[in-house]
Amino acid sequence: MDRGELAAFLRRRRELLRPEDVGLPPGVRRRAPGLRREEVASLAAMSTDYYTRLEQQRGPQPSEQLLAALARALRLSDDERDYLFVVAGRNTPSPTVAATHVSPALLRVLDRLSDTPALILSSLGEVLVQNRFAEALYGDASRHTGHARSEVYRWFTDPRERLIYPEHDRDRQSRALLASLRAAHGSMGPRSRAGELVRALNRESAEFARLWERHEVAKRFVDHKVLVHPRLGEIEVDCQALFTEDQSQTLLVLTAPPRTESFEKLRLLGVLGAQQFEDLR
Repeated sequence: MDRGELAAFLRRRRELLRPEDVGLPPGVRRRAPGLRREEVASLAAMSTDYYTRLEQQRGPQPSEQLLAALARALRLSDDERDYLFVVAGRNTPSPTVAATHVSPALLRVLDRLSDTPALILSSLGEVLVQNRFAEALYGDASRHTGHARSEVYRWFTDPRERLIYPEHDRDRQSRALLASLRAAHGSMGPRSRAGELVRALNRESAEFARLWERHEVAKRFVDHKVLVHPRLGEIEVDCQALFTEDQSQTLLVLTAPPRTESFEKLRLLGVLGAQQFEDLR
């Protein structure tokens, strides 16, 4: 671990960013350029004290998970992310970590979506980043670990996951999620994380095993759907998906026409927050 280079690299990358670059309000006049340490720490979901010690060459060696969070918070490119890992004394990111590194281009778009649900998904249905409206609608995705990070896995193993869809639409959603996983499995191969997920689901869900034999393949999202919030009830949304060039990540944006009941419900999500969502479920 090169403490001096790690500290200098983090400080320089922080100073090059502006609040508006990461979706934060400009705020009051700043004495120094760039983001504040506490802002980077918040974006990376870590304590300000820990981040400060890293910049002061006093912190312990960061874990891979923490480095991945810092790379996302600082909007690093793939090459910059790899460099961060090396100076921190870690090997360049494993395929698993690298696959979940969010495209800076998608993050820039997400940062500007401050009034409607938006989230970035991996090809395995893992929520990589979500804004506060998406968190209030779907719940905090960061609580999931292992296979459960994939919405496909949760859909077929946890009945609570289906409550967000009306009962009459759940069969369609089952087939859509499975078809998306098959597309990922086809491109990533049976020895990949997609293959591990398929094998786990075949063991744990008879429904999945039955539907898997249909060999349906699709990457697209339904353009219009109804979601059910535990407090607000049914919300009709239009879905727009923006894919990265390699199709490995997707920015999903949910909107409703202005002056409609669903539009007002989406606005209320920002007031209700994710904590009330969790309490109701």
